[in-house]
Amino acid sequence: MRYRHWGIALLLLLVAPAVSGDPAPSRQAELETLLYQDCGSCHGMTLRGGLGPSLLPERMARYDVTALIGIILHGIPGTAMPPWSELLTRQDAAWLAEQLKKDAPPR
Repeated sequence: MRYRHWGIALLLLLVAPAVSGDPAPSRQAELETLLYQDCGSCHGMTLRGGLGPSLLPERMARYDVTALIGIILHGIPGTAMPPWSELLTRQDAAWLAEQLKKDAPPR
């Protein structure tokens, strides 16, 4: 019985890094591409606005990270902003939200 608990603890230690923190560098590169290509198709390729509003840090400053995560994952009903929860994890959305709040999102 004691070994079973150690096995569970070891499994949790192995899984925890994948659940918390920033996505792996390769995933960050994919998310950066998504930000400028997919998001950019509506928000402008430089994120300065288009069909959708600007995503520049000065506009994103009015939202906290939790609100941005919700918008990214669930969209905005009645607008052209779709939910991305089928393609992105909460960790992905959190990374994107943090990037949008930075002075210079990655490019």
